[in-house]
Amino acid sequence: MEQKNRFTDKTLQTIVGNLLRYGVWLALSVGAIGGTVYLIKHGHETIHYGSFTESDKSIGQLIHEMISGVREGSGTAIIFSGIILLFLTPALRLVLSFFSFLIEKDYLYVLITLVVMLIIGISISLGYSH
Repeated sequence: MEQKNRFTDKTLQTIVGNLLRYGVWLALSVGAIGGTVYLIKHGHETIHYGSFTESDKSIGQLIHEMISGVREGSGTAIIFSGIILLFLTPALRLVLSFFSFLIEKDYLYVLITLVVMLIIGISISLGYSH
């Protein structure tokens, strides 16, 4: 008797659970490494809270600066990459759900998930800081 490997809801739940679990642990680890690097390089500095600079940058500029900063060993860039990983974890869960609904041929939920991904994508690309 041959048993076929089928993609089931239980399989998806296991994948999503592991994705969320390991994604959060990865994000926390990256953030902790970035915090350690930052404290090693800047722990002795005095912070002046009298002035703040506001930057109005696109998500592309921020990602480019983050990648450059990580290459240079910037603690703040490493922390920021941990935050990005933390945001990407549930977004990846949404993408997995989309493909799961597509495989199950549950087209109503495919449409709903697609609309949610579209709203998130538009919000990210058109969002402003002011």
